[in-house]
Amino acid sequence: QVHLVESGGGLVQPGGSLRLSCAASGFTLDYYAIGWFRQAPGKEREGVSCISRSPGSTYYADYADSVKGRFTISRDNAKNTVYLQMNSLKPEDTAVYYCAADLAWACSISTPTGAYDYWGQGTQVTVSS
Repeated sequence: QVHLVESGGGLVQPGGSLRLSCAASGFTLDYYAIGWFRQAPGKEREGVSCISRSPGSTYYADYADSVKGRFTISRDNAKNTVYLQMNSLKPEDTAVYYCAADLAWACSISTPTGAYDYWGQGTQVTVSS
């Protein structure tokens, strides 16, 4: 059975850091571009970052303007896991964060949610003092 499981969310003070993980089971992430999305209460789901397939160590990453310079996406194909390192967190980063897998080589932050084949259940990130 195919699953994507996010973890690493929690409560953090403004300026703090969290690292989210997206672990796959039942399929190999190597063949998928992976996106991170977030949805705050009353708002639409928005793309945060994505990472292309990465044969070897070469990959392409894309970021929403709101997180550029603060968030870093990476993948460890050996662990079948994608990470989102989030630094300098702001209250406006508060949301449920989801990862999703797209059977594609490339990725773009503007790729619609409907293009993604598999989704995780989400992990809550709350940035508050």
